[in-house]
Formats: sequence, C-alpha cells, structure tokens
Amino acid sequence: MATAPAAPASAMRSLDRAFDVLGVLEDTRQPLRLSEVARRADLHVATTQRILNVLIDRGYAAKDETGYVAGPAAVATAHAFLVNNRLSQVALPVLQELAATVGQAASLYVRVGLSRVLIARVQSRNPLRYQLPIGEKLPLHLGAGKALAAWLPESELAALVDQVTPFTRISGEHVTAEDLTADLRRVRQDGYALSVSERVLDVTAVSAPVRRGDDVLGALSITGTGSELTKADHTRLIGEVRRAADEIAARCP
Repeated sequence: MATAPAAPASAMRSLDRAFDVLGVLEDTRQPLRLSEVARRADLHVATTQRILNVLIDRGYAAKDETGYVAGPAAVATAHAFLVNNRLSQVALPVLQELAATVGQAASLYVRVGLSRVLIARVQSRNPLRYQLPIGEKLPLHLGAGKALAAWLPESELAALVDQVTPFTRISGEHVTAEDLTADLRRVRQDGYALSVSERVLDVTAVSAPVRRGDDVLGALSITGTGSELTKADHTRLIGEVRRAADEIAARCP
C-alpha cells in the first residue's frame, strides 16, 4: 500500500503560524489591531494579515472597526469537542454528585499547552460571585491548574516555570521559580492542590488530578469563598475531591 507523501516543511510552518494567530485570538478578551495580533504571534504584519484573511474566509476569525476577534466557526469546533469528548460525558454525573455533597461548584479542566481549559462545571446551590463559562482558558500555574502542572514531564515543567515566574498571586504573595517548583513538587507528592486567593481574591480551590496509570486526563476542582471553605473543612474536602477524581478515572474507557 502506497504511503502518503509527507507535507512540505513550508506547509507545516504555515499551519503552525495559523494556529499561533488563532491562539492569540482565543486568548484575548477584546478586539485586537493587526499590529497587536502580529506582535503577540511573533510574526511579520504582512504574514499575519494573510493568515487572518484565510481565517476570516473560513469563519475562524472576524473583523470589525475595532479589530480582530475569534469567529463563529471556533464555537462550532468547541461544540464538536464537547459532544464527542468522553471525559466530560462520564465526569458530569460525578461532578453533580460532588457539588451536591460538598455544596460547592465542581469543575473539570484539561491541559492545553501551558494553560488549562474548563470543559465541564456544575454550580453549587449558592453560586460564587463570579461565573466561569465552559471553554474558559486559565493559567496552569494557579489554582486547579497545579493539579495538572505537577505531573508534567520535567522538560515541560521547567518551561512552564521559566515562562511564568516570577509572578505575584492576587493575594499579593510573590512567587519565584524556586517557590513554584517546590509548590508543584509538594502537590505531586500529596496528590492534591489546595489554593487560597491565588487567582481570585478570597476564593479557595481544592483540586486533584484525574489519573489513569501514568496519564493525567484532567483536573477536578471544587471552589468556594474563604468563609465557605474554612481550614476545618479542608481535610474532608480533599478526600471528597480525590475520591471523585478516582471515580471519573475508573469510568473512562
């Protein structure tokens, strides 16, 4: 049987660049000028313009008088992922049970590069003052992201630490490369992540990886305010989250 010819290197570079531009549009919360898209994608303006024109034609980008944003085709792609993703499907009843048991919002994230994306969420009876939409892209080094980052291969972990440090958590705590590395090693050793006021002030998250063998499929997390998730509750909540994460893993094919 004949083997399909390999794609030319130039074609693969063009594809990489197109995804770089699309990634810029995914990450922004407001329209971007052409020059800003090019800067963030680290591409020449002319190259960026050509890529944007193709993305607009295909519906993956849109443009108005204020700049460029992601287009409606991106929504269709996300929908196709959600309706076909086995992890989010098997996790939903577990999230519902967990949220009902602990009385807090339960969320499931997967890693995308050096970020995490929310793919399933069940609100508590008393919703938090902030809402997270499905598809929200969040940092890997804060909150529930640490339950994913802690199991990264050493080279990827080093790249993450190098990219994000030093930084300051919303609480005002300054974090160095050494601090983050030690924090993530502690998460891996303990099997869970406990985060207080890291990304959002007065919000506590208890998170655990969904693991199947050596693979980390996602991160399960419950979140609540500091008054709702007190230190006295932490031990019980850690146990509930780890149990639920193991149940999701067991249900995955």
